[in-house]
Amino acid sequence: MNIHLDLKENSYDIIAQRGILEKAGEHLNLNRRVLVVTDSGVPDIYAKTLAKQCKSPVICTVESGEASKSLETFGKLLHTMLENGFSRKDCVVAVGGGVVGDLSGFVASAYMRGVDFYNIPTTLLSQIDSSIGGKTAINFGGIKNIVGAFYQPKKVLIDPELLKTLPGRQISNGLAEAVKMALTSDKELFEIFENKDIENNIDEIIIRSLNIKKNVVEQDEKESGIRKILNFGHTIGHGIESSVNMEELYHGECVALGLIPMCDEKIRPRVVSVLKKCNLYNLIDFDWDKISEVMFHDKKADGDTVAVTMVNEIGKYEIKTLKCNQVIDMAKSCLRG
Repeated sequence: MNIHLDLKENSYDIIAQRGILEKAGEHLNLNRRVLVVTDSGVPDIYAKTLAKQCKSPVICTVESGEASKSLETFGKLLHTMLENGFSRKDCVVAVGGGVVGDLSGFVASAYMRGVDFYNIPTTLLSQIDSSIGGKTAINFGGIKNIVGAFYQPKKVLIDPELLKTLPGRQISNGLAEAVKMALTSDKELFEIFENKDIENNIDEIIIRSLNIKKNVVEQDEKESGIRKILNFGHTIGHGIESSVNMEELYHGECVALGLIPMCDEKIRPRVVSVLKKCNLYNLIDFDWDKISEVMFHDKKADGDTVAVTMVNEIGKYEIKTLKCNQVIDMAKSCLRG
């Protein structure tokens, strides 16, 4: 399946095909220096499989987890490129999940004011969401994704075969973003979650999710309007994520909880039912003071107000501006006990 993301001079193809990692050289220009960035949680065979197809590969493995999205790691990758004589004609390839993609894309955007960037996501979360759209970033000052750039990849390769090595919890982590997009934009996708076996329909879930994001990004590349719907659940979700230990709740698990208060009461039971089916309904004792603090510093916040996406009917949405305290109160009422 070839999905073309039309952004004029920044356009690119997203190719979803089982086994495509082993044929990456047929789709990417690897006849040059290639910085292959992966992390310690990704099977090393993936980066090695890609490196064998490169003329001059340099593999860099960062530590798994959000801590690698730092100025320190960012600097180390730039230093590696400098040491190995990378020029503006060379490229960076991410082979990993969202952390690797965000970090690598930002490195590519900065080195010599921009070199080619390719993304080969290895987690369901990154295959469904973060690998396309051009958002690259690192964390800074305790705030997630606060320093970064919009920098589109030249091509994205989606290989569902790579999901076979993921633990079940990571699959659930990725499904959260698909549920998010189904709620705002695709009633039929939501009904797949409700009525069908998820594992047997994972390829369709990936494709439908990618098409939703493609259509949104084409209309609003740099999040000045409709692209804000992709932040559905993230305002509360990021607050939760910043207030807990990484192993307590993953990113997708936090976003999933953030969806619930933003859904109308009449559809909320259906949403909770799907989240339970996806193993995404994980309530713990939250630090609401910490969540409030993070929300007020959120990129989407403007003083004491924040723009949030609301879903009153599955497959449809509206964007509202609410007081941050009001959003916190909505979250507390849904996520306590």
